[in-house]
Amino acid sequence: MKVSLGQKILSRNEECASQNRDFFNKHKIVCLNVISSPGAGKTSLLVRTITDLRERLQIGVIEGDIETDNDAQKILAAGAQAFQIQTKGACHLSAEQVYNALKMIDAEKMNLIFIENVGNLVCPSAFDLGEGRRVVILSVPEGDDKPAKYPGTFAGASVVLINKIDLIEHLDFNLQRVLADIHTVNPNAKIFQLSAKTGQGMEAWYDWLKEQIET
Repeated sequence: MKVSLGQKILSRNEECASQNRDFFNKHKIVCLNVISSPGAGKTSLLVRTITDLRERLQIGVIEGDIETDNDAQKILAAGAQAFQIQTKGACHLSAEQVYNALKMIDAEKMNLIFIENVGNLVCPSAFDLGEGRRVVILSVPEGDDKPAKYPGTFAGASVVLINKIDLIEHLDFNLQRVLADIHTVNPNAKIFQLSAKTGQGMEAWYDWLKEQIET
């Protein structure tokens, strides 16, 4: 006997993603879904970005972690609004979680909202959250094989940030290989080499953010 499920498994996520997208468009908010491995420097990058731009932009952050609100506390201390989602074991955020989180901050007043997804280079890339752009962070200590190992994630990125570039002289990291692999899977991706710790390369990232907001 054949049983029809009647709807796609991801239909609820797609519905909420569409609602989120409509909200961002209505209020002219740039929303970025930030994806990386654990420890790549997502939170450090956001803290630096908020600290440097908080006088010019209204920034909000939706934080996704399996447990704790540590990252949300860091974002609040940097001067931005934040809401923490604890997934309790789930390896990614869903559009419905983001939809509910938007009600917990003054989202309609924001110029820029970051969604810091759960640290993972696989699951988050499969779920549309309604974001306008995806940002993938690759840190130098992770190694230079990630774009080749996780091509789907890098293929969906509008921007790839190569973070902790200040460590490149101390590690076995083939930058040319990384650039070539990213270009192979995603020739249209913007690539910025930067260090959230030292500030190296951050201005180019800020210029890109301001360009997204202006357009």
